[in-house]
Amino acid sequence: MGYVADSSPVVSPPPSRSNRWVELVIGVAVVVSLGAFLLCVFRGKILQKFRQRRGRNPEGRVKEGKLKLRRFEFEELEKATKNFSREYLLGSGSFANVYKGVFESEEETVAIKRPHADSYTSLDEFRNEVKLLSSVKHKNLVALVGYCEETTGNGEERILVYEYVPNGSLLDYMIGREGRSLSWRQRVNIAIGAAKGIGYLHKGTKASIIHRDVKPSNVLIGDGMEAKVCDFGLVRSGPVGDRSHVSSQIKGTPGYLDPAYCSTFHLTPFSDVYSFGIILLQLVSARPVLASNQPLPNSHIVQWARPSLENGRVEEILDADLLTEPCNLEVMLKMGQLGLKCTSQQPKYRPTMAQVWQELEEALHGADNFSKRKQLRKQKSMEFEYSQSLVSIEGIRFEKFCVGMDSFAFESASLKCLEINSVSINVDHSIEQQLSAAANDEQNKN
Repeated sequence: MGYVADSSPVVSPPPSRSNRWVELVIGVAVVVSLGAFLLCVFRGKILQKFRQRRGRNPEGRVKEGKLKLRRFEFEELEKATKNFSREYLLGSGSFANVYKGVFESEEETVAIKRPHADSYTSLDEFRNEVKLLSSVKHKNLVALVGYCEETTGNGEERILVYEYVPNGSLLDYMIGREGRSLSWRQRVNIAIGAAKGIGYLHKGTKASIIHRDVKPSNVLIGDGMEAKVCDFGLVRSGPVGDRSHVSSQIKGTPGYLDPAYCSTFHLTPFSDVYSFGIILLQLVSARPVLASNQPLPNSHIVQWARPSLENGRVEEILDADLLTEPCNLEVMLKMGQLGLKCTSQQPKYRPTMAQVWQELEEALHGADNFSKRKQLRKQKSMEFEYSQSLVSIEGIRFEKFCVGMDSFAFESASLKCLEINSVSINVDHSIEQQLSAAANDEQNKN
């Protein structure tokens, strides 16, 4: 008997449940590992894109319509500054260069502030400055005209465009650049204007704004010699509600920094007041805030000026340029002593910016009133002396001249012929007799 072979296929047993779970876990682990690897590699670019998208409209820009600002194209600014040439450079600082921009088609001139690379720590910081400055409008603050936020071949361009102020900065006048100088009255008016501008930042806006970099180079001089505070790159929102200060990293210019701010990191509007006090002392003396040729502690202008101002001897520290013309020493003394108040070591003893400009205005008005009274007294005195020099002989009016004949002489060579030694004067006594007779006849008729 033979056997027939079975031709049916061999069926393998189904995989067990445990093998399926192993495969699933391995697959998930591979995906997670790959995702973590990619996240580590591209994390910087992802975060950068995320930051750039925050706060943007669908076009990815600041909403200039709400800010009422003009958004400039980078190409426009390149053309207006001849590709940011040195010929158009107005000034250079630690954070940015400022260029003069000329739009010939519009006959408009602006100041273009182009920050150095990495001056802004984030795109949000730039946008916050744009939004903050767009709400600030005051005649003693340089106005923001527009901005440029654009990606170019050189990277991100974040540029601010301000109104152009033609007469340079207060620093130019203090150091006498190109022969510039200021009278005592111009110095007081500039101080008043700058104080009003800074005071507006402190009290005139919805939220208090602290400038943090008040110094002569950041006070520009307008067409009418009025002050315009500029450079808001370090501005910071001030304390709100019941808070007395905001905590902040120390930023500003050495010599003008508030010692209380430096020691406590507590920033208040009085930090700006301290810096402004230094400017007042410099307006009086035209001295650098830190003098390398002076021994400590007199190297700082506050310690150097204090003894003279406290003793009322402002002439000891007065700018030599003020001695070449009439100068009101009382007003300059007032301004110097007010500078000492502003630089008090304890912020609570410093005046507000409103009190500063009000005291300066009162001093200036007082000087003007005194000058007017003095002029009026002089005018009345002259009128009295003139009336006394007139005599009347029976209705006939003669003007009396008193001449010392012994010393009668002329300096002019052409008038030497009239000197007493070279000319004889004949008096016609008959005229005097006729006048006397006419007067007697008039009396007899009466």
